Amino acid sequence: MSKHPEFHNIDNSSDAIVRQLADGLTAHIYPGDQAMISVVTVAPGAEGNMHDHPEEQWGLCLEGSGIRFQGGEEIAFSKGDFWRTPGGVPHTMRAGEDGCRVLDIFAPPRDEYRKPGSGFGNR
Repeated sequence: MSKHPEFHNIDNSSDAIVRQLADGLTAHIYPGDQAMISVVTVAPGAEGNMHDHPEEQWGLCLEGSGIRFQGGEEIAFSKGDFWRTPGGVPHTMRAGEDGCRVLDIFAPPRDEYRKPGSGFGNR
């Protein structure tokens, strides 16, 4: 029996678009027409580059912990915490000692994330 193209599994990313955001940060991306999700695995202590984009972004910590740098603030997060990042607000994160896994939701979808690649995009 074949898998339905609109169903995915968070622990099996074989059908995802893979993007290496930075050293120790890997995103598995699932684009839709009006929104996009990205499951980001962050190695212990790894940190992304500060960046911004016009799309609204929501994040949910699925596992682990870290620090969210957003709009000039540093906010600790752990499993179950979620946050909103308005478009145009500079942000990044650093994983805690055990790393973390975060579900990001973008609306509208980020065009540069519709294909494999590296980095946080062209902005």
